[in-house]
Amino acid sequence: MNEELRDKAERAPRPGEARFSAMPEGGPDAVLTFIGEIRSPWRERGDCPKNMRMARERGGGASVSLFKPFDEALHGLKAGDWVFLLSFLDRADRDLALQVPRHADGPRGTFTLRSPVRPNPIGLHLVQLVTLDSDTGQLTLDAIDVLDGTPLLDIKPYFASVDAPPGA
Repeated sequence: MNEELRDKAERAPRPGEARFSAMPEGGPDAVLTFIGEIRSPWRERGDCPKNMRMARERGGGASVSLFKPFDEALHGLKAGDWVFLLSFLDRADRDLALQVPRHADGPRGTFTLRSPVRPNPIGLHLVQLVTLDSDTGQLTLDAIDVLDGTPLLDIKPYFASVDAPPGA
């Protein structure tokens, strides 16, 4: 089966899934700038870990290449820091309101899942910086759960004092 047919077959709704009844007309509401690219060992959806726990279990090969001049904003970050990466899941479908995850017993609303299939496919990844070269904008990560070449939207620091939920 060629790659295009396989992609269409993978993207076909599963029994019990439903697409949004209507998608908004018109152009984008916002313009975002990609600040870099996430590199990973995952080239195909079927190989990509479903979450960060699985990515860490499967190990390395994760990095970020920041585009110029965004590398200038790394000042103050260091190896060992935990950061949130916000990615644009550019190869995800955007039109399912109900999804049937393989682990679930029936349909679930998109906003109850962490699936990449959503109206605005923005990924949120809590990663640890293994190495950081602010001169070249190269970051090595402990792991990542996205396809190779995924665009990076932003980097935000993790602060345990404000980001950890009460009682965690």
